[in-house]
Amino acid sequence: MSTVKNRIALGLEYDGSQFCGWQRQKTGHAVQAALEVVLTEVANEPISTFCAGRTDAGVHASGQVIHFDTSALRSERAWVYGANTILSRRQAGIRVLWAKPVSDTFNARRSAIARRYRYIIYNHPIRPSLLRQYVTWEYNALDIECMIEASQYWLGEHDFSSFRGSRCQSISPVRNIQSIKIKRLNDHIIVEFIADAFLHHMVRNMIGVLLKVGRGTEPARWAKTVLENQDRKTAGVTAPPMGLYLVEVQYPERFSLPKIPLGPWFLNLNMGDL
Repeated sequence: MSTVKNRIALGLEYDGSQFCGWQRQKTGHAVQAALEVVLTEVANEPISTFCAGRTDAGVHASGQVIHFDTSALRSERAWVYGANTILSRRQAGIRVLWAKPVSDTFNARRSAIARRYRYIIYNHPIRPSLLRQYVTWEYNALDIECMIEASQYWLGEHDFSSFRGSRCQSISPVRNIQSIKIKRLNDHIIVEFIADAFLHHMVRNMIGVLLKVGRGTEPARWAKTVLENQDRKTAGVTAPPMGLYLVEVQYPERFSLPKIPLGPWFLNLNMGDL
């Protein structure tokens, strides 16, 4: 085994319903802990991982990116198929999508220039059975035109304190939202956010506001008032985690990371085609 440490980046997807979130904890089954056990077995040495976005309990990912340092010499194929073989044997809801050696200047979190999340709402009078852990159910008919109008107040760089979770560890509440798109496809409503980064619970808290607007409980302009108040108490409730997916982390081209669109159909749809 080489004593020189090499940095490896991995692309992941996982079923958040099986985990207490990404970050390892003293209690609970975390994605990070489950993955590190597997990578340690593949590398035959202890592995510590670092991710682009620390998803909460119940939140899914189809495009999570991580990195780790190792002295183990393995091919990209060995990292992917070696890890997936063990993960399948253990029936873990995690899959490695790709592996790539990167320079030590690459950092899964700090090198990222944008993150893309999608939130899936099943808007139907009857609660779903088959997808209950993968969509958020809303029985009230939602007006997506009002939701679209409300969401546009959040575009650009703002102080998003009103949408910040109480356990957020970020130094600054300022974020830059580049895009928010909302589309309906039959009984499903897909909400897509792209920003440089997100605060803890930020997307779910925004969805909470959009649901109130969509139901007609609050006018669209209320979204602007909530933002300007910079007070979490003025916003709506935090939306459930099961409808939220981390679908992409964007990096500068110089890192040449693979882009493999995988996951359920509602994560691969081009929002512009709906």
